[in-house]
Parts: sequence; C-alpha cells; structure tokens
Amino acid sequence: MRFPNFNNKHAEDSMFSPKEFMTYQKKIGKYPKFRAPVGVVFCYRSSFMQYILEKHKTSKVEGFYGEMYLLNETNNQIAIIGKFGIGAPVVVTLLEELIAFGVKKFISIGIAGTLQENLKIGDLIVCEKAIRDEGTSHHYLKYSKYVYASKEMTQKIINSLTNLKQKYEIGTSWTIDAPYRETVAEAKQYQKEGVATVEMEASALFAVAQYRNVDIGAVFTISDSLAELEWSPNFHHRKTKKGMKTLYKVAIHVLLNEVI
Repeated sequence: MRFPNFNNKHAEDSMFSPKEFMTYQKKIGKYPKFRAPVGVVFCYRSSFMQYILEKHKTSKVEGFYGEMYLLNETNNQIAIIGKFGIGAPVVVTLLEELIAFGVKKFISIGIAGTLQENLKIGDLIVCEKAIRDEGTSHHYLKYSKYVYASKEMTQKIINSLTNLKQKYEIGTSWTIDAPYRETVAEAKQYQKEGVATVEMEASALFAVAQYRNVDIGAVFTISDSLAELEWSPNFHHRKTKKGMKTLYKVAIHVLLNEVI
C-alpha cells in the first residue's frame, strides 16, 4: 500500500483547518497585527536572511513561526520569512497559515544539490516539477511520482531571469526529507532520468499550493554536488552566495509585478 497508511484519506475532510488555527490566534491575542502582504518569499538560509537584514530596510512583524519581515522597498507589500528551519513539514505549516492569513503568491528560494555534471556551483535552476520523496505531500494529493509548480508563477520567474540576463536551467528536483539517507543507487537512477537537483521542500510546497489553489514557484542555486556519486559541498562558496542574491532579486521582481 502506498503512503499514507489510511486508505483513500484524500476523500476525508480535515479535522481542523488553518483558518481555525488563525481564529484561535485571534482569541488569545496573537493574530498578526499587519495587513497580509501580496507575496511572501521563503528563505531557508539563516546567513542569507542576515544579509537581507543588513542590506535592506525591513520591518519585523510577529504572528508566524520563524522570523518574518516586511520589505520597506516594496512598500511593505512583499515579505520574507526565514530562520524557521528546513524541510517540508515546517515550511508547509507556514504556507498553510499564511494562506489562511490571506497571502496568495509565494516564491521559495534556496540552495540545492546537483545530480548532473553539467550543473556547477552557483548555477540557477528553475524548478518546474518535483519528485515526491517526502511524506507531507502525500497527505494532500493522491499518489503520483511528480507534482508541479504553478505554471504562471514559473513562467514569471523565467521571464524575470531572462530580463535580468541571467543564465538558468529549467529542471526537475528530487525532494527528500531524509538528507542523510540519499543513496548512490537513487542518485544513479535520477541521473539517468535527467533529474537536475535534490532538496527538501519543493514537492510539498507544490502539493499544498495545488490543494489550496494558490501560486507558488521555486528557484535554486547549486550549493553542492552528487554528480560524481560522492558528496562535494560548497555551501559557503562565493558563487553560491552570488546565486542566492540573484534569486532574491528575481523573487522580489516577480512578486512586485503582482502588486501592480
């Protein structure tokens, strides 16, 4: 039997919803005291969040797990949220609550490992679909190997990268929530299939966005490699850092166009 264990759970209603949780937040005086932004950027790298705070004017807001800041340069229409950890369960919980709060547009920016020899440290990858090798997405959608990013948001990311004259690749990512159990056998298989990257969140985000009917896109910069069937990390390479700066610029450009 495929995951989840309870057969045909997708036909069942949830016991409680994110909206009910937000109502509870109101009851105990912890409901966010700011207007819902038009779009939110998910950022997993604490060091990059610190860079944003040092280089951009922001206003810190409360009401969600992690740290959330309205970006003053966007007239507080766009927010970035980070320092909440990594992996599908935590970011999906945030996504659910932000949707219940009224946000409809999201972009996930982060690092990813490459499975292909032609992809180098600092390269930019637009994720159009992801392999569902994490557990969270299977509680939202029936089994399928892949789940897809929002087509419209993905195209806007591609257009922005093109307008900024940035080189990029469009590819599939392998999303797995057990990074220390990535095996050589799996890497070989996904290499043959042409899978570009491996990371921890994309497929779950895409599944929830589809389930809740909101727009989400994901774009990565290469930070490490499994292409030679051994791990080669370069998380703190200058090209990785440069790639993250570009992803941030693209995310803000795309989401600001949603404000207009």
